[in-house]
Amino acid sequence: MKTLVRFIFSALAILVASYLLEDFGVHVNNFTTAIVGAIVLSLLNFFIKPIITILTIPLTIVTLGLFLFIINAIIIYMASGLVGGFEVENIWSALLFSIVYSITMSFFDYLLGYNKKD
Repeated sequence: MKTLVRFIFSALAILVASYLLEDFGVHVNNFTTAIVGAIVLSLLNFFIKPIITILTIPLTIVTLGLFLFIINAIIIYMASGLVGGFEVENIWSALLFSIVYSITMSFFDYLLGYNKKD
């Protein structure tokens, strides 16, 4: 149940980020597209992101971890290519989307109490 709620809030975060970044080339058609986008993002983060992160460890170390932002933007750009109706214009738009999405998800996690240590 917790996973389902998290997907719904992830879809809401995608909609919020697309609304805020509409002028920067980010567009999501509807809530169904946002749910599919959330599922694809989670799958890419689970399967592809660890591989990319391991392959770019030297670059990540040299940039003191800032390259991880670029990796997140690449994952989001990949998701936009896989999901119809979820459009991210370029890598810089994906980077902005990543930042807004992360902040929104952190806010939702705080509201739901997922960050509390028991």
